[in-house]
Amino acid sequence: MNSPSHLAVLGATGSVGKSTLDVARLHPDRIRTVALAGWRNTDRLLAISREFSPAGVCVADEKATLFRSQVLGAGLNCRVLSGPTGLIELVQSEQVDTVVAGIAGAAGLSSTLAAVQAGKRVLIANKEPLVMCGELLRAEARAAKAVILPVDSEHNAVFQCLPEAHQTNLSRGDLGAVPTSDQSPISRITLTASGGPFIRTPAPDLKSVTIKEALAHPNWQMGPKITVDSATLMNKGLELIEACVFFDLPESQIDVVIHPQSVIHSLVHYVDGSVLAQMASPDMRIPLAHALAFPGRIRSGAPTLNLIEVSRLDFEEPDVARFPCLRLAREAARIGKGMPAVLNAANEVAVEAFLSGRLRFVDIPVLVEAVMERSDCPVINGLDDALGVDQNARHLAVEALKMRSVR
Repeated sequence: MNSPSHLAVLGATGSVGKSTLDVARLHPDRIRTVALAGWRNTDRLLAISREFSPAGVCVADEKATLFRSQVLGAGLNCRVLSGPTGLIELVQSEQVDTVVAGIAGAAGLSSTLAAVQAGKRVLIANKEPLVMCGELLRAEARAAKAVILPVDSEHNAVFQCLPEAHQTNLSRGDLGAVPTSDQSPISRITLTASGGPFIRTPAPDLKSVTIKEALAHPNWQMGPKITVDSATLMNKGLELIEACVFFDLPESQIDVVIHPQSVIHSLVHYVDGSVLAQMASPDMRIPLAHALAFPGRIRSGAPTLNLIEVSRLDFEEPDVARFPCLRLAREAARIGKGMPAVLNAANEVAVEAFLSGRLRFVDIPVLVEAVMERSDCPVINGLDDALGVDQNARHLAVEALKMRSVR
């Protein structure tokens, strides 16, 4: 980072956006926030627009007219864009060189792909792009000479533990320059999971889990969808699929362990028996600061890890009988093609139904598995393919809910 980066934050009003802007505030000379997208939380977006004075802002179509008048009233000199096309225009702007992709769900896919195709430095904080069409993203990164960096704490931890040559090649989508499995010094990867709020909850009690209980994560402050995913372990399943794509490994070489303290974020096992682990406080500002500064380092504002206070580090096998979402994700990773996109879409519908009181917590994986069983699994060769698979899976999930096939 010899010259300032010019940053676009997609999902600026969410938890990832908040953490990103916290880091940016610490380094105004190195990180210039020139574009923001906040969708429907326009009050929060207006407040941070006043602070950072971006050149461009994007909101949902239905919010655009009112937000333009608010921007004008605040005396801000920024262009207001709207909708999915506005997001794409925002990331393709010549004023932007770095994009934080933090829009939750499949809604962030098109803008993330557009940023990669425009040759930007793309920090992927949302899981859907790599889950739905990871191979496509990597191919486009190679073609456009874009840089993709993982911001999920687990994948960022793996990335930090890799040899420098691996880091450079992977970030440029250059899987061809990464040694094949029989030549690689890496034998396995271990992703850690906190276990969520129900790590000790007996299976019968999961049938009566409330929304409030599912949103009470013991370690991380996140949005409602990803918090529920953490409670079902689907979050770790999606991360497993991401890791397969980003690090070019089969799911059989990726382990998941429950680590309640959330201090070790991932481990990389080498063929000589060495194991490298990345440790840090459970704070999203740390992986964001790493990715924003890569290959350098900058302050994140997060507290320094105190091992004496941590005291102990515990590990255990995940219970896939109580939390079958992890098993379903492994199955999707093994099948490949469009099945990860099917898994993701069905899960989004199921989580939304749970959060609206229409589906029990324990029926989230039941719905996902039902959709996977009914879905064709076409190869995804382009964005339209990915979106088509996504929409078809959502239709099947909605129909399953209407027919009350999940009980």
